[in-house]
Amino acid sequence: MCTAATYKTKDFYFGRTLDYEFSYGDEITVTPRNYPFRFRNMGIMAKHYAMIGMAHVEEECPLYYEAVNEKGLGMAGLNFVDNADYKNPVPDKDNIAQFEFIPWILGKCASVKEARALLERINLTNIRFNDKLPLAQLHWIIADREEAVTVESVRDGVKVYDNPVGILTNNPPFEEQMFQLNNFMSLSPKAPQNHFCDKLKLSAYSRGMGALGLPGDLSSQSRFVRAAFVRMNSISGDSESESISQFFHILGSVDQQRGCCDIGDGKYEVTIFTCCCNADKGIYYYTTYDNHQITAVDMHRENLDDVGLVRYAPIHGEQIKMQN
Repeated sequence: MCTAATYKTKDFYFGRTLDYEFSYGDEITVTPRNYPFRFRNMGIMAKHYAMIGMAHVEEECPLYYEAVNEKGLGMAGLNFVDNADYKNPVPDKDNIAQFEFIPWILGKCASVKEARALLERINLTNIRFNDKLPLAQLHWIIADREEAVTVESVRDGVKVYDNPVGILTNNPPFEEQMFQLNNFMSLSPKAPQNHFCDKLKLSAYSRGMGALGLPGDLSSQSRFVRAAFVRMNSISGDSESESISQFFHILGSVDQQRGCCDIGDGKYEVTIFTCCCNADKGIYYYTTYDNHQITAVDMHRENLDDVGLVRYAPIHGEQIKMQN
């Protein structure tokens, strides 16, 4: 279970939480322009846009959870269990395995507009990376500073939806997620007015009552509503520190704490990491479950014309600054 979000001040920001019961050994990974992506059905992409994001590197291949490229386009995959449906390769289509989808789009496209054109030819295939890794059931958000779309490969084909809220969680399908927002149209960041009955003297007895009814549970539908409300009403200055701070507060509204989501056998789903990418500057900021200090990796401090991956293990363990 995860939540992805977009945010724009002076720069464009893109990021997500990754919520799960264990880590595959994730690393902040920079893929330079000349790293050869070897696709199962589409040959080798020898040259492409550079990108940075969190990935599990398997057999020297970055399996990205999310990433942004050097042109400011971001993309993230989130669990979409029992609804995701991949197909066998077919003629006259770009046959892309689900684990190849992020580098295929970010390697070739500088904008959502360009991604839309590429998506017209896409066929997401049911090929596994290897026998050790499961076939991840995902849907995706693709975003730049101007717009965002959600992509779902389901039984009746690949669907591309405009995403005006800039949020994605998990099930149900995106159209249903958006429809459910109709149930919360009365929510407001402002104090509520008495519409219950003009014969009763009712008043707000606490701040924040305009958002009374905002769901607070950890389900994907509730996280979608909560993150959409917080993101759509967020206000911050446009400096880098103010922007990234606000972004982490947006995703902090859907943080998962150990013990609150019991999946059995002594395992609990937690927010393993939260990231915020300045897509314009190529800077990847992140926190982990046990390290709330924001850490950053700047892709432009690496040699983006190189051929080899650059990998950084996340910093774990709380970094506490003593003030006295």
